[in-house]
Amino acid sequence: MTKPWILGLTGGIGSGKSAVARHFIDLGVHTVDADQAARWVVEPGRPALGKIVEHFGEGVLLPDGTLNRPALRERIFRDESERRWLEALLHPLIRQEISDYLAQAESPYAILVSPLLIESGQHRTTQRVLVVDAPEALQIQRTVQRDSSSPEQVEAILKAQASREERLRHAHDILINNRDLGWLKSEVERLHRFYLTLRGGRES
Repeated sequence: MTKPWILGLTGGIGSGKSAVARHFIDLGVHTVDADQAARWVVEPGRPALGKIVEHFGEGVLLPDGTLNRPALRERIFRDESERRWLEALLHPLIRQEISDYLAQAESPYAILVSPLLIESGQHRTTQRVLVVDAPEALQIQRTVQRDSSSPEQVEAILKAQASREERLRHAHDILINNRDLGWLKSEVERLHRFYLTLRGGRES
């Protein structure tokens, strides 16, 4: 059996990349979410959590022994060197977790879903990039409805993410998600049929 090629799936906040990923999963495509991998590596019993507690102290744990993310986030945002220490610990572990999970794929291609696919350099580990895009006003509207955030908070997140131009510059395929869910599902099915014809993520 040939090794599955890897599709990188990304998009700005509120673009609908999670809905797109769910449709691919429903079609039987092996998918890993970089955010989930980041959570897996700090689960109780994993070496990373012990190192984090050793470095930051028991204050970054919840009573049940799991990581207190808000407490840790506050520590690393206050101190740039602490953030760098944490990234140096976690990024290689997250990369390995993603790689191990993708290696289990039995579908013709597998998908790495990552909001920071471009910014983190993760796109270099993929053979093809699909960007889910949407007009900024729609991204803000969706995120405000979903998270009960303020429009100002969402705009701040958008500014912190890669610019639309930067994402699109790396895209092999672009899905403009500005219509209803039925249309989105049919677009994912169309892309899936196309991806099944590719070898190594490239047209023959």
